[in-house]
Amino acid sequence: MIGRLPPDRAPWVVPALLALVVLVFFVVWPLASLMFRSVTDFYTGAFSLDGFRTFFDDPLYLDAFFNTVKLGVMASIGSMLIGAPLAYVVTRYEFPGKGVVAILPLATIVVPDIVVSQAWLMMLGNNGLLRNALSFVGIELPSFYGWFGMTYTMILNDYTYAYIGMLAALKAIDGTIEEAATNLGASDFRRLLTVTLPVLAPAILINTMVVFTLAVDNFSIPMILGGRVDVLSSLTYITFLSEMGGDPKMQSVLAVVSVVLVGVVLFVQKVIVERKTYQMQQGRAPGPIRAQGTMAVILTTLVLLFVAISMIPAMVVLVGAFTESNGPVMNYGTFTLDNLDRAIRQAPGPILNSLTLASIAAVAGTAFASFVSYLIVKKRMFVVSILDYVVMLPLAISGTVLGIALIQTYNSGFIVLTGTWLIMAAAYFVRKVPFSIRSASGSLYSIPDSIEEASINLGVSPLMSFFKVILPIMKPAILAAAILMWVTSLSEISATIVLYFGGMETMPIEMYRQIDAGYLARASAYGVILMFIILVPVYLAIRFLKLDLFSVRGH
Repeated sequence: MIGRLPPDRAPWVVPALLALVVLVFFVVWPLASLMFRSVTDFYTGAFSLDGFRTFFDDPLYLDAFFNTVKLGVMASIGSMLIGAPLAYVVTRYEFPGKGVVAILPLATIVVPDIVVSQAWLMMLGNNGLLRNALSFVGIELPSFYGWFGMTYTMILNDYTYAYIGMLAALKAIDGTIEEAATNLGASDFRRLLTVTLPVLAPAILINTMVVFTLAVDNFSIPMILGGRVDVLSSLTYITFLSEMGGDPKMQSVLAVVSVVLVGVVLFVQKVIVERKTYQMQQGRAPGPIRAQGTMAVILTTLVLLFVAISMIPAMVVLVGAFTESNGPVMNYGTFTLDNLDRAIRQAPGPILNSLTLASIAAVAGTAFASFVSYLIVKKRMFVVSILDYVVMLPLAISGTVLGIALIQTYNSGFIVLTGTWLIMAAAYFVRKVPFSIRSASGSLYSIPDSIEEASINLGVSPLMSFFKVILPIMKPAILAAAILMWVTSLSEISATIVLYFGGMETMPIEMYRQIDAGYLARASAYGVILMFIILVPVYLAIRFLKLDLFSVRGH
């Protein structure tokens, strides 16, 4: 088969197969094993659907499923209702303070989900600062545990994703179609309803489903703030703990249901993308209108309010890290370095573990992503077509599901990885590599094939041409992919919560343990360190390397 391929493709068959083997080992086989266990009797090995019968008969599991869908719908609609109008205002109007909105994407990267959960818990929890202040003036808020806390936190955590997606869509609109509607006498409001919104409809649906998948996959917010409301991510973890060492039937069933739910949403999203109704010639985007007077004041106030709300979690955790506490009681107004001293000097293990695992995942993932993205974009082969599909499979698998699948697959037998750092690094690698591939692929589409062909014609082998010609051109995209993989691996918790073992706690895990025990000040210290470690490379990349980290970011 290799001999029949063109000379520029034949050398890539074996490397492509090796990349596929890696994905089969860490993604396909664990997922297949998980599905097999969900339909197999643990004791006899016979085919059995008892687990799915239990799922549909037991109100506990059905409630968790419908709660998950409900949470995803509320989070996605709420995020779009905030993010889409904000994107429209930013693209269509000039007003004082507009540049500050650029902080929003940075806030989503610097502040991990678990930090956001902790911060709003410190503000609105049973002993929260804002709750106590409002109670003092006679305003009583509902309990922050349950639907109120989950939906509130998730919307304010995810609306930035809707904002980023809609910002890109609005900038891609050909301004001439809106100008034509105006020239025909349409008012601004009618033009918005009859022209702009129909053109944006596919982007609105796609970004709504993106937020939906993020909400379904989220572990930190439901686990910390869910109270008595079970969703699939939290119930799967609880079931995993209860079935540990025994029959893994229900954890497998819940994991499979989660995969199917996200897979259906991703499939629908793919259909929408492929069936876009509106196609436009490349043209200039509509120019922004300068807001004046009262409108300028209103727009500036609203945008600054959104930015301030987005930064509240970071500020609250920063204050909490330097606040004295007596167990769960925060003594606001005091100052101490004891919390940071404990994290850095007395218990530095989680910091070192996070740095080590994130570094391994970032290096391995970026190298893998650079190579695979090159194959997908530049080489048309059957094995690469398969690779293209398999490499995006992790997008349909939540971190908790992946962790359970890896444990079930490599807990015994010829290869045992459970209880080693390798299985944790592998989970980070699998979870984040699809986004690195998206990042690296972006630059490859703009590289003419003639550059590589010229190198080969001059006698340089295809493999060496890749290293000497293609990689140097891809450098900015590769650096962006590496930084994104680094920062997202540092904040990973959904897979880690299943895979970690004694001595391999990471910063998010330690934060979760301290929050669960009521020690919010100690958790804040790790949160500040985590944000600092994430912020430094992001700031350096944007400030000195001029990298665009946000156009490629995904969940």
